[in-house]
Amino acid sequence: MTPPSDLAPHGAPAAEPFPGDGSGQRGEGRLLAVSDLHAAVTDNRPIVESLYPTSDADWLIVAGDVAETPEDIRWALELLAGRFAHVIWTPGNHELWTVAKDPVQLRGQARYDHLVELCRELGVTTPEDPFPLWPGPDGPVAIAPLFLLYDYTFRAPGTHTKEESLAVAHESGIVCNDEYLLHPDPYPTRDDWCRARVAETERRLAEHDPQIPLVLAGHWPLVREPTSVMWYPEFAQWCGTELTADWHRRFHVTAVVYGHLHIPRTTWYDGVRFEEVSIGYPREWRQRGHPRGLLRQILPYEGEPAPPAGTDAEPSAQPRTPGGTS
Repeated sequence: MTPPSDLAPHGAPAAEPFPGDGSGQRGEGRLLAVSDLHAAVTDNRPIVESLYPTSDADWLIVAGDVAETPEDIRWALELLAGRFAHVIWTPGNHELWTVAKDPVQLRGQARYDHLVELCRELGVTTPEDPFPLWPGPDGPVAIAPLFLLYDYTFRAPGTHTKEESLAVAHESGIVCNDEYLLHPDPYPTRDDWCRARVAETERRLAEHDPQIPLVLAGHWPLVREPTSVMWYPEFAQWCGTELTADWHRRFHVTAVVYGHLHIPRTTWYDGVRFEEVSIGYPREWRQRGHPRGLLRQILPYEGEPAPPAGTDAEPSAQPRTPGGTS
């Protein structure tokens, strides 16, 4: 995949709320989540404009890939922060891209710091802030926004090193645009930045009060298993790190929220619920629709119960899909 020369414009007209999203209703507060809004894509903009709470007390997790430029990111988060009681954001890879037409040419850590300040101006919680406590009906739950990146340890099948895995991806033509647009400055590599982020985040999670359950919310999945249904297994190397594979067991975690794969579904690992909450690109949601709704209710949980102890659950009928190949 060659570097993109441009990004879709964002000049779509305002839209009425999508049916079934509960605009204007009032009820008990919920913890909701969404990711991969891709608000710079013309046909996704009305979706962002349609997102409303059903209660003045609803919180919203936005798990990355809002857009590529600070201008579009501000537009989307300011809109959502004005509607929801509390918005929590963590970056995806797209927020960290430095694209040619963006007036903000910051790279790497400096770009991330710029976005953190943008969010704080809007009252949006970031991975650099204390974990907010969502006041659930069974007691408080801490929401931990995670910024972790990836370190190429979800390697292509049959490979044993980062170099081998990347070579397979380049030979097949399945290469993430991060290789061209996501700069790790001042770290030497993206995997170095990832390891630094993992170490700092792990320290904070270890210091968290174990009596208060956690919702871990990040852009990339914490375990490799969700990538097994992707059409292109070579792309998994840009989808996470093996360093986080036991976090849902080590810490007092009630749910894990992520995006990036563009495969919205619910799975269970070691009795812990994992929610992929992405909207994705028009070519994807036009094909599958939005069978889980635009906003996923994380808490209170009202879905199927956890599988029996000692078993994992992935929907066997889930169609294989390209996932987030950008």
